[in-house]
Amino acid sequence: MKYHLITYGCQMNKNDSERISSFFDKNNLTESEEADADIIVFNACSIRQSSIDRMTAKIKKIKEQSKDKIIILTGCLLKKDIKKLENFCDYILKSEELPSWNLPFLKKEKIDYFEIIPKRRDTAGYISIMKGCNNFCSYCVVPYTKGREFSRPAKDIIEEVKEAVFCGKKEIWILGQNVNSYNGGISFADLLVEIDKIKGDFWVRFTSSHPKDFSFDIAKAIKNCKKITKYLNLPLQSGDDEILKKMNRPYNAEQYSKLVANIREIVPDIALSTDIIVGFPGETEHHFHNTVKMFNEIDFDMAYIAKYSPRHETKSFAEKETVSEEEKKRRERVLTEILTEKNLIKNRLYLKNIVKVLVMGINKKGYLFGKTEGYKDVIFPGSEKKINSFANIKITKCSKWGLEGKKIIQK
Repeated sequence: MKYHLITYGCQMNKNDSERISSFFDKNNLTESEEADADIIVFNACSIRQSSIDRMTAKIKKIKEQSKDKIIILTGCLLKKDIKKLENFCDYILKSEELPSWNLPFLKKEKIDYFEIIPKRRDTAGYISIMKGCNNFCSYCVVPYTKGREFSRPAKDIIEEVKEAVFCGKKEIWILGQNVNSYNGGISFADLLVEIDKIKGDFWVRFTSSHPKDFSFDIAKAIKNCKKITKYLNLPLQSGDDEILKKMNRPYNAEQYSKLVANIREIVPDIALSTDIIVGFPGETEHHFHNTVKMFNEIDFDMAYIAKYSPRHETKSFAEKETVSEEEKKRRERVLTEILTEKNLIKNRLYLKNIVKVLVMGINKKGYLFGKTEGYKDVIFPGSEKKINSFANIKITKCSKWGLEGKKIIQK
């Protein structure tokens, strides 16, 4: 039998898909294109409504066109989304229960989910160090879809990183809903130090970090470890104390600002990105102004800005929406404009400089593209043979969203 995987969601979903693919291959199933597949596996996430809507439309279309295809649904799913799709799917299963999936074409195994070695299908090596979340942010579904926090033993994580590096991965992503609350026998900072000791030429990134759990030891590990990139995603979500409290984020704007100042004191050249939600229930123009003010003051290198979307089972779902969709879009535009202006200023500093870039692929125009250590996008001419390797690029042009180099200077 042939199977095809369709993944929606974050890097943790991608990592789950790599394990599903590995387990299917072990059971003598063959991965194929969608049209040829007997089995379509949807690995999805209920965090964003847009993702669920796209997946729902896709599943219905497949079922209409070919009733013989077996549809399997898995991932981080709310009960509401499962109920909506149960009549269109043959099986709805939990990804963490993969070894015991009761399917006629799979052999059950008495092994832990994390004992399945992922089939590395991306240019990056994704390493999930924990599952679940204990924070219960009022807008987030993760504690309801993935349960409470569970940390993997450090020795298992280190072995998996070694395996990914052995497979040729030059970029390792350490993943968790809240990586810096990791508690697998050692602290997260110590885990980074141990990973840094692994032999090989590779970069290490991690996501996501919660401000309440970010320690100076982690900042020191970023500074002192050669393989840990000087790039940090530190979600702010809102710059207003009242909204942060409603979001159940246990810090205020001043505490976040002080944390950033301390991190930058330890790692002056760190690139900082954040996550922001606009249009949260009760967010007034005054509340949003505080976010704009903080957005200007912090000087982020990148921000992932999302319009609030109510999710079933979360605490904020019961709250009445007070911000129109049009106003959410306006607020998103305001922050995006600030970000692009700041980006252009920052990107100009790269002109005529030589930067180390991880070559990740080739675009439709035939240019190679990659990322700097600070997660800046770079495009440049070159051979496909350079993909998944490091190169030193001389930056000749810059824009609001990226950099361009004219030639590769060999390492």
